[in-house]
Amino acid sequence: MPLPLTHDDPATLGPYRLIARLGSGGMGTVYAARSAGGRTVALKTMHGGIAADPAARTRFRLEVDAARVIGGEFGARVVDADPLAPTPWLATEYVLGPPLDEAVEAAGPLPEPALRALGAALCVALGRLHQSEVVHRDLKPSNILVTAYGPKLIDFGIARAIGDDRLTRLGAAVGTPAFMSPEQATAQDHDAAGDVFALAGVLVFAATGRAPFGHGQTQDLLYRVRYADPDLTGVPAALVPVLAQCLDKNPFQRPTTAELAARLHDGTGHFADHLPDTLLAEIARRATEVWHITQQRLPAPSPEEAGDAPAPAAMSRRRLLLAGSGLAVGAVAAGAGAWAWSRRSGPEPAPPVVGPSNSALPTKDLDSIWQRQVADPEPDEYPALPRTVGNLVTVVAGQGLAGIDAASGEILWASGEHEPTWQVATDGERLVRVVMPEGTEGNLGKTGGFPLILAAVNLATGLVGEPFAEFTDVNGVIDYTQILCTADGVVYVAAGQGKYDTYWVASQSWRLFAVDLDSGKRLWSQPLPGRDDGADRLLFVTAHVVGRHLVTLTETNDGKVRVVVRDSRTGAVRWEKPLDGRSPDSLQLPLATDTRNLYLGTGRLQAFRLSDGSETWDSSTERPGRTYGPPTVKDGVVYAVEKGLGLVAVDAGTGRVRWEEKGGEGAKADLKAAPVIGADRAYSRRSSELWAIDLSSRTPAHSYRTTGDRFVAHEKAEVTVALGGKFLAAFPLE
Repeated sequence: MPLPLTHDDPATLGPYRLIARLGSGGMGTVYAARSAGGRTVALKTMHGGIAADPAARTRFRLEVDAARVIGGEFGARVVDADPLAPTPWLATEYVLGPPLDEAVEAAGPLPEPALRALGAALCVALGRLHQSEVVHRDLKPSNILVTAYGPKLIDFGIARAIGDDRLTRLGAAVGTPAFMSPEQATAQDHDAAGDVFALAGVLVFAATGRAPFGHGQTQDLLYRVRYADPDLTGVPAALVPVLAQCLDKNPFQRPTTAELAARLHDGTGHFADHLPDTLLAEIARRATEVWHITQQRLPAPSPEEAGDAPAPAAMSRRRLLLAGSGLAVGAVAAGAGAWAWSRRSGPEPAPPVVGPSNSALPTKDLDSIWQRQVADPEPDEYPALPRTVGNLVTVVAGQGLAGIDAASGEILWASGEHEPTWQVATDGERLVRVVMPEGTEGNLGKTGGFPLILAAVNLATGLVGEPFAEFTDVNGVIDYTQILCTADGVVYVAAGQGKYDTYWVASQSWRLFAVDLDSGKRLWSQPLPGRDDGADRLLFVTAHVVGRHLVTLTETNDGKVRVVVRDSRTGAVRWEKPLDGRSPDSLQLPLATDTRNLYLGTGRLQAFRLSDGSETWDSSTERPGRTYGPPTVKDGVVYAVEKGLGLVAVDAGTGRVRWEEKGGEGAKADLKAAPVIGADRAYSRRSSELWAIDLSSRTPAHSYRTTGDRFVAHEKAEVTVALGGKFLAAFPLE
């Protein structure tokens, strides 16, 4: 588990706030860190004393370069780096998967199909490095992270260009003895063939749980690497001759990575198909837990303790992890769970395949039609909402987007893209998102910025289509860019121009504009107020289009909320007013509107006329002192939970109460979730249950156990979708 920060650890490095230690060694420390926009990264630093050594700094710079060469498909993608800073640092994506040594410890030696898939994927990763004239030189189980999409190489601290020995001390063996090549053990040139030798050693470990030359003192290991035969006991028989050739003392007798990959695997299927259930369960466990890292710092030692305080404990394994491309959706279907992540061969998700059964995945004893394990989105102050589009439910889990069949719960596709929940929107028929431009890797602060790119998502595959709009007069990589909503073939976007930072920059200029989904033409643009330097909140809380009204709730710089209603054809403000006594976080829900009014709860229940903002009615007139949760409106009736009473139905035109829930059970009703209304029943959350209220008798008819705290109706599939407590689940909608 991540460890608390010590009193010696800095609070920030570059634009990142440190939240936990992931590991520490002789060269430096790896932290979990977050940007102001909520992105979690693994941030590697150098110790101050080592940073004073020019050669060490050069190694660090080469490590950054090597990590960029391997890229995000086979490594932890570089997000940002500053090797010239007083304390050099490297920020990478936060990978959701255990190191190979921990994977073998948790799940046992890998079976032959998993070994072959792992080896072939690592051959491709090493081949990419070698094509760029770079060798890893420290390939070992703890430097390989196993994810559902495939392995990722990390820690290029001693990688170097092939044939370049300027950073290797004369006569010194650099690397990890148990997995060194013979030439590396004698401080000779270690080229691509040396990486193949180390890869074979890694596969022997994955197959048996031990290194091919055993363990012991360094000099003993180096001797066995140079002169002894490898111990291949326990390696699957078909792989023994393959790995034996890779472990030949003569580097010229070893196969190339391409030749080895062809002998290991034919490339069919997806990586997750080949992994054992126990390992998939371990990946799922980490995927759902990693987003809940919170900052903790150990107190400074007292003066009498400071002189002999022990060094803080370090993790047993290095964990460079990935937050930007971590979709965390595990399949836990009621009755038949199935893993549905697949290996991506390019920047977009591959067509879905159903992997092996996963009875080992954690489940909840819920009364759901189906359930899926999910991670909370990042940052957690902007909770994900399940969105209904076509036959799907879509949700941002972790920082990736998933498409789930609403009727069956089958995960149809899952992306590995960085997709904040506020940069994805749907009108119920089409799904649109902001697309990260090419060339941003480690270069987000480029002078002049990057264009804003908008594209639709294919609902069948999750693939992003050709962009329908691209704008160069705004900086499309600013974290606070928002897609407010989309309706009637138009998408509404807030974007800024100016310098990129992980926080707001006061000098940025912001605009709200409307874009035609078919032509990509900007229909109108209106200026917006910005934020103060260092602010970290979005401009818009929620938004919805009703006819010619673009209804928005905005958060002001002092943390208050205003209703701003614009003409959807021109963007001109029709009216606005403050919402006193309501916090922005409590209003991050779909708006309740009809053709006449906007309805607001979370305090008093009120209706405001869309045309001019005048108050149509206020619950305090007839029911003073009453408190309500967020409302839902359907067929001329406003439904909301009244504190201490339960569900009430109010006439949308007059505000008069039509009926109240009967039975005395409504006192437990939750004021945070809006009710879901079906044809015959309303659904309201009470503690850890979802209650169904009969609309005819006004009494509770059924209850379902749930972890959800956000609910939405999928009328076509006739289900109520619940999200929360690390699960996405479906319940009846009647």
